[in-house]
Amino acid sequence: MSPINKYHQPKQVIAPVISNREVMPGVYLAWLESAQIALLARPGQFVMVGCGQEALLRRPFSLHQLDEPKNRIALLYSVVGKGTGWLSQRKAGDNIDLLGPLGNGFSIHPDSQNLLLIAGGMGIAPLCFLARQARRQGLSVRLLLGAATEAQLCPSRLLPDEISCVIATEDGSAGRQGMITECLPDFLGRADQVFACGPTPMYRALHNEELLKTKQVQVSLEVRMACGLGVCYGCTVKTKNGLKQVCKDGPVFDLNDIIWEEFVDI
Repeated sequence: MSPINKYHQPKQVIAPVISNREVMPGVYLAWLESAQIALLARPGQFVMVGCGQEALLRRPFSLHQLDEPKNRIALLYSVVGKGTGWLSQRKAGDNIDLLGPLGNGFSIHPDSQNLLLIAGGMGIAPLCFLARQARRQGLSVRLLLGAATEAQLCPSRLLPDEISCVIATEDGSAGRQGMITECLPDFLGRADQVFACGPTPMYRALHNEELLKTKQVQVSLEVRMACGLGVCYGCTVKTKNGLKQVCKDGPVFDLNDIIWEEFVDI
């Protein structure tokens, strides 16, 4: 993957909130206006958000959607602590301090026609952006969407149009019962490329899947970040090509480049 952030410097901007509403239990969709970020953003990149005095450090959020004509970006996030709790209380007209876009995103090969996307839980956040871009390029997109229960599934109204979606829940409350990775054998054959975002156990399952050994798989790592700029080295991971920083070299990596035996959630 060719690095994106070497071509421009991330922008620190004050972005007004357009809307910020709960779309699932404990999950919010925020639309923010920022021409500086919207003009540069690519699927798989992220922004660092200043979450007021509730959080000392900025928080990383994947870019979920992009509305280029209106210069707007969307963040899909779970409320899991003080920072995201503060963010969930922002109203239309409030201003948010952003830094971005940051990191290196997904890369679609020029000869790819059929993409397979695998989302576990909140891993759907960056994959929606990727799916919309792929559809604009005329590519076929199939999404495997998994969650623990139906209540934790991303609502269909938030998913891109004209994609094929397969659902699995661990408790069987919607779609197939089981882990979303168990659906792979049925849909992997036609895929030119595979893209995934989800929890570490999902990535380990993908790494151990024999059917994926001949496929090029890009994964977006979700780890704690302090600076988002590659300065603090707090998000360093071991790869077959040496130590890499998730915020600067990623967050998107080739699945088989990560040394999963030594990978820990940061």
